[in-house]
Amino acid sequence: MKEIEFRTAASARGALLFMANVPGVALGDRVQVRDRHGNIRNGQVIQTATELVMVQVFEGTDDLDLESTWVRFLERPFEVALSPDILGRVFNGVGQPRDGRPPIVSSRHANVNGAPVNPTARAYPREFMQTGVSTIDGLNSLVRGQKLPIFSGSGLPHNRLAAQIVRQAKLPGEESNFAIVFAAMGVSHTDARFFQENFANSGVLGNVVMFTNLADDPPIERLILPRAALTAAEYLAFELDRHVLVVLTDMTHYAEALREVATAKGDVPARKGYPGYLYSDLAEIYERAGRIKNRHGSITMVPVLSMPSDDITHPIPDLTGYITEGQIVLSRDLHNQGIYPPVTIMPSLSRLMKDGIGKDDTREDHARVSSQLYASYARAIEARNLASIIGAEELSRRDRQYLRFADEFERRFVGQGEDEDRSIIETLDLAWDLLSLLPPDALSRVSEADLAKYHHRGPDGPGPEEPQWQSA
Repeated sequence: MKEIEFRTAASARGALLFMANVPGVALGDRVQVRDRHGNIRNGQVIQTATELVMVQVFEGTDDLDLESTWVRFLERPFEVALSPDILGRVFNGVGQPRDGRPPIVSSRHANVNGAPVNPTARAYPREFMQTGVSTIDGLNSLVRGQKLPIFSGSGLPHNRLAAQIVRQAKLPGEESNFAIVFAAMGVSHTDARFFQENFANSGVLGNVVMFTNLADDPPIERLILPRAALTAAEYLAFELDRHVLVVLTDMTHYAEALREVATAKGDVPARKGYPGYLYSDLAEIYERAGRIKNRHGSITMVPVLSMPSDDITHPIPDLTGYITEGQIVLSRDLHNQGIYPPVTIMPSLSRLMKDGIGKDDTREDHARVSSQLYASYARAIEARNLASIIGAEELSRRDRQYLRFADEFERRFVGQGEDEDRSIIETLDLAWDLLSLLPPDALSRVSEADLAKYHHRGPDGPGPEEPQWQSA
């Protein structure tokens, strides 16, 4: 492919370089900018027109002498080198090594701007994926091929939860064929070091591909990073037949970079200054996850996003909710009580949970136990609200039982250690321990067979250490 250098820079503003008289340039093409000292800066074509071509220069345009600046249009998009050796490696947003090791040497390169999975080629997401986190596995189960985001807020431990999911996630029965792609955008140096050391110390780094963009790295690199990460995931899933979990954090930093670039281009802003194409841009990323018919591999996605001002109606979580299949919502109130992970139960859901649980996937009582936990916790919240008005001592015995259930549920089921990896059976057994704090006649969403088998009460009544159930 012929590459030509141009010295027709017309103007520069911030990180934008405007080139005149450059024919045949395509949107998204890579660019190399050589200044008067011979130093090379990287860039990308972000807008084309007959008169001017707009180039976003990653390193900025400071100290560029327009008359002595040479610009080479490489006539190819950003690509990443792919081979099985990418596992265990750390890259920057454009696929260059960040771990001090040599670049990947491979004849296989792929354009990062892949296409979403064709709907007609999609296979329906199924099969339970275990994260070791009870609030996810027990109540909002993740299934293979699903997109399940985590909605968080500033200062909440979403990075710790994301790291825990990476360390603990597994597809039962397919552990040897499982891989993880972890992509971090706009993170601090401290957070980047936390992720890398956390994965290395736990021994999972060898099965993880990391892409990291730091807070002081070029914003446009954040627009390329999730696409580079998903290109690596597609290679692992659909060429090496692996089951891949992709964790993207923080998609809010991605959207802010998109807004910054859109503003520089002069695009018309929409809600809160984000471009009108924010929805379609996010969809291009999220819809690259899934399963493909007649392919063994799969891509499951967990995007993490911090909601500005804890506002779940903000454009980023709002649009994400339209595209994905549920959400895990973190609570500031639970966090302030010292509960980790602070997953708030009522607004969290997994729309595909029903397709990945049950007798052949987890356990036969899973769906009923999950429904009962939701119902009992909702009833307990009502009792807690009533107690805040009239006082706990004025509540009925049954309501006080629900208060105890709510406290124990938040402390023991929602709360768990950062290094505590619970199997789905341990999670379900813990659920029954908590449901046994309530009398059998309060558990209307489980079957009689479930009560006989799992409720902590013998056939002749409660044991010596079990409560003597009394109605209100």
